[in-house]
Amino acid sequence: MYCKLLKSKLHHIRVTQAEKEYEGSLSIDLDLMEAVGIVNYEKLLIANLSNGERFETYAIVGARGSGVCCLNGAAAYKGKIGDRLIVMTWCTLSEEEVLTHKPKVVRLDENNKIVAAAV
Repeated sequence: MYCKLLKSKLHHIRVTQAEKEYEGSLSIDLDLMEAVGIVNYEKLLIANLSNGERFETYAIVGARGSGVCCLNGAAAYKGKIGDRLIVMTWCTLSEEEVLTHKPKVVRLDENNKIVAAAV
């Protein structure tokens, strides 16, 4: 049997941009992606703490060190600049792997700088 568990989470990342005229996705600072192991084009579940929206999209690499979190395309209608998001990814694990799995989680400040990490 396999279980789907939380792989990684960016907690309280703030939206810095919204670009409606784009194919779609969420651009994230590469430093933040690497901090929790999110890879380019990985599927994301996003919860917007400011308006209650939940939606899926995929990650694309944003400029390293920029703090960028840009809602692109249709996702730009799910939030606005300044909104706080929880960005989550998932993994499928065997029964044995479940016993020792720990998700990579970082909490971010209002400037998208890491203030706490559990990795």
